[in-house]
Amino acid sequence: MSRRSRIRLAVAAVVASTATVLALLPVSASGSAFPTTLALPNGFLPEGVAIGSQPYAYFGSRADGDIFRVNLVTGEGSVFSQGPGTPSLGMKVDHRQRLFVAGGTGGDGRVVDARTGDVLASYTFATAPTFVNDVALTDDAAWFTDSNRPVLYKVPLDRQGGLPTQAQVQTVPLSGDYVHVPGFNANGIAVTPDGRSLLIVQSATGLVFAVDPGTGVTSTVDLGGYVVSNGDGLLVVGHTLYAVQNAQNLIAAFEISDDGATGTLVRSITDPRFDVPTTVADFGGRLYLPNARFSTPPTPDTVYTANAVRR
Repeated sequence: MSRRSRIRLAVAAVVASTATVLALLPVSASGSAFPTTLALPNGFLPEGVAIGSQPYAYFGSRADGDIFRVNLVTGEGSVFSQGPGTPSLGMKVDHRQRLFVAGGTGGDGRVVDARTGDVLASYTFATAPTFVNDVALTDDAAWFTDSNRPVLYKVPLDRQGGLPTQAQVQTVPLSGDYVHVPGFNANGIAVTPDGRSLLIVQSATGLVFAVDPGTGVTSTVDLGGYVVSNGDGLLVVGHTLYAVQNAQNLIAAFEISDDGATGTLVRSITDPRFDVPTTVADFGGRLYLPNARFSTPPTPDTVYTANAVRR
């Protein structure tokens, strides 16, 4: 047999093997092999979700900070990083396979190896009252919101992505249009399409603000009069801003400008499986959201799930 024939047979075998594996995967109602409902541990109290370039979703527990990793292809998962006893809320994965985690009432953030679960670094931002809620990644920093304080926390990254010391962490006061009010304030955070500004949603008012990361100066995003009531997680994909409205059980999708200054509502996404979803991550043309079930009294046996919908 010639070398070319052997190569052809090897390629054919790989294709056949892949087809067999895909045929054995669970098929959703939409025809995709990826499951659309993911089981999380009973009593887990999920809040944050992050997905990187690999088909794994990471969910944080607001109970003890455990992080649960799920294979999006099979739906199988396990706790791969033990929590510090304080919450793990908003999360993001960078291209170096590092998971940046907001610490809620712990007033902190940490960086976890997304492959091993090992904690690479921890940072203290504030003491009570504090609620470090969500995180967004830019080329040179990780940015954390605090729903109890009118600030952002900046964890600077060097050109090689190196993590800073505690002394290098910065607190950036919010100014401009943003006005701190009673209740939950800055919550979800994302990066504008042009990468030059940050977007934050203020849960108590339903307003979305663009933030100059160099100064902390904010300007109200013109959403054509739309109010993002109970705004929670934010996600920007291309020129689409997805804003989770937790108590409304929906995602508002806006077409936004490069600089994030304006946006137009293009659709609302809901699903009968939603039960107070908090935040959102994207993979393979789908949006993945954990059900926080805030209106359900939590017990050790309370069932929790995450759901995928087409974006």
